[in-house]
Amino acid sequence: MNPNSVSLFFPLIVIIALGLFIIGNAIRILREYERGVIFRLGRLVGAKGPGLILLIPIVDKMVKVSLRTVPMDVPPQDIITKDNVTVKVNAVAYFRVMDPVKSVIDVEDYIYATSQIAQTTLRSILGQQELDDLLSNREKINQELQNVIDLQTEPWGVKVSVVEVKNVDLPQEMQRAIARQAEAERERRAKIIHAEGELQAAEKINQAALVLGQTPVGIQLRYLQTLVEIAAEKNSTTLFPIPIDLLKPFFDNSKAQK
Repeated sequence: MNPNSVSLFFPLIVIIALGLFIIGNAIRILREYERGVIFRLGRLVGAKGPGLILLIPIVDKMVKVSLRTVPMDVPPQDIITKDNVTVKVNAVAYFRVMDPVKSVIDVEDYIYATSQIAQTTLRSILGQQELDDLLSNREKINQELQNVIDLQTEPWGVKVSVVEVKNVDLPQEMQRAIARQAEAERERRAKIIHAEGELQAAEKINQAALVLGQTPVGIQLRYLQTLVEIAAEKNSTTLFPIPIDLLKPFFDNSKAQK
C-alpha cells in the first residue's frame, strides 16, 4: 500500500470516529414517560421530551427523569401508640414526578428523600393514635399520612397519591388480650340476642293468652292439641292435669238432667 494512502486513510478514520462520537452524544431518544432536564455549561436550560432530543456535545448534559408512578415499600417501623402499646408497622406509598426540573434541582435523590419522609411521618402520625383507632380507622389514617407526606414532597415536584398501612404486628400478650376481648364481645351479643328473643316470645305468648282467654272453646281445643302432641312421644306413662273448665259442660249437662 502506498505510504501516502495510509497517511490519508488514518486521519479519515479519526474524523469518522470523532463524527460518530459527536452524533452519539448529540442525539437522545426519550420514551413517552421520560423527560430530560438539560444543563448547558452547568446552567439550567429546561425539560425536554419525549421523542428526539438534540444536544450540543460536551456543552450540554442531560438528566433523565421518569414520570411513571413508583411503588415504594416503607420499611417496618417500631411505634409506640398513644396508649403505650409497642407495635411494628409497615406501609406502601405510591408517588410520581410531576415537575422534572424540581425533582432534579431541589433535591439530590427524590426517591430516597421520599422514603425518609414516609418513614418519619409514619412514626409521627401513628404515634398519635390509640391502638383501637390504628386497627379500626385504617382508611382515615391512610388519608392523613398521604396528605402530610404529599405536603412535604410538593416542593420537590413529587406527588404522593396513595399511602396504605399494610401490616400491624402486635406483641403476643396483646394479641391474646384482643382475642379475649373479641370473645367477650361475641358472648355479650349472644346474650343480648337471646334476651331479645325471650322478650319477643313472652310478648307473643301473652297475646295468645289474651286471645284464648276470650273464647273458652279455644282453650279446650288448645288443651286437646297438647294431648295429641304428648301422645305422639314415646313415653310409658304420661300425667297430664285436666282443667275443671274442660269438664264444666259435662257437669252442667248432668245437673240439667237431674
